[in-house]
Amino acid sequence: MKSLLLAAAASLGLIASPAAADPLRDAVAKDMPSLLSLYRDLHANPELSMEEVKTSAKLAAEAKRLGFVVTTGVGKTGVVAVMKNGPGPVLMVRADMDGLPVIEQTGLAFASKIKGVSRAGGETGIMHACGHDTHMAAWVGTARRMVAMKDQWSGTLVMILQPGEETGEGAKAMLEDGLYTRFAKPTHVIAFHDSAGLPAGTIGYSNGYALANVDSVDIAVKGVGGHGAYPHTTKDPIVLGARIVNALQTLVSRENNPQSPAVVTVGSFHSGAKHNIISDEATLLLTVRSYSDETRKLLLDGIKRIVRGEAIAAGMPDDRMPVVTVRESEYTPATFNTDKLTTQTAALLTQRFGADRVKPTPAVMGGEDFSRFYLADKSIESLIFWVGGVPQTKWQATGGDPAKLPSLHSPFWAPDAEPTIATATEAMTAAALGVLKRI
Repeated sequence: MKSLLLAAAASLGLIASPAAADPLRDAVAKDMPSLLSLYRDLHANPELSMEEVKTSAKLAAEAKRLGFVVTTGVGKTGVVAVMKNGPGPVLMVRADMDGLPVIEQTGLAFASKIKGVSRAGGETGIMHACGHDTHMAAWVGTARRMVAMKDQWSGTLVMILQPGEETGEGAKAMLEDGLYTRFAKPTHVIAFHDSAGLPAGTIGYSNGYALANVDSVDIAVKGVGGHGAYPHTTKDPIVLGARIVNALQTLVSRENNPQSPAVVTVGSFHSGAKHNIISDEATLLLTVRSYSDETRKLLLDGIKRIVRGEAIAAGMPDDRMPVVTVRESEYTPATFNTDKLTTQTAALLTQRFGADRVKPTPAVMGGEDFSRFYLADKSIESLIFWVGGVPQTKWQATGGDPAKLPSLHSPFWAPDAEPTIATATEAMTAAALGVLKRI
């Protein structure tokens, strides 16, 4: 694999002499105190999805100082920064900005103490529990390097800050607000995501599917309520709901091809308010994951069929049939890394960082709305890769077992910021120069 990657890089003229000085790495190292200061500020002051007003203003100002033509308010709070530098490809570099409704428990000196109101209506802490603060810091670092190295590339650089990744709505909002019509339409799009499953400073990539389709499904189970002492006079929605939960497991274990990954998780089952009352309803909330459109359809169709079938078996009349709602507005399509850009970038990064720091990784069942930038026009070359964030001491102490480490979205997730941001900035800049290389 390594020889193939190096050959691909050599054919593209991307490999520098191993013995040569590395001005990019040196420049990133010199910039790290500033980037870490920015990171700590972003971490301490997160904003919820589609509310990233102060965050976007702060970073837009930085892009303007660098000489980009900056447009704010794209897709509500999104930022588009454009720099034209002669003929060539159009490369879009993306970072996401939103935090999560999580109360931080990292113990960091700059831990977030910010509070806000969640979409559920209650007060909540807000935290960059998914590492978007590292994404933004590296975005700024990459922008600085690309400006400083303008003599080494030709084309158009479109750097975007995207809102609402956590809610799956930001990329769609920016596209609907004219991202590909008001601005230069990209030929290539790249991004990275910090990883809670790789040691800090390592890089992981997947060729083809990288992240999954994500569907949210609500099941409203209707029943006939009554006294708990007289169940024969009722139609118990909890019993029916439990049957549905059990039957749903067969979608993955018995109906789906084992070679096509799929997940059906019932994340919430709520019904009733008192010991001796049989409720007249129950609500089930599901997350459904897949890669292909075919598998997605099998799962969603199967959920509807199983729910209706179990209700019929329980003797529910037609007017009390459960209602299945697929939240299409929250759907996030699977993320696909195109072969040409993935192979080229993997070769380039392997040469730059070494094979021990750049490794192919399995696709995951998490979701990312970065997928929409490619799906809007499949002629675009697209790549999102991982940059490890787990502190080396914790990685070694747990033997690299992700089950023993805080995950993304955990209140305890605290990436080792310096190697994560430094590696991401260098990797993103190198990838960008690979796309926009002067010929």
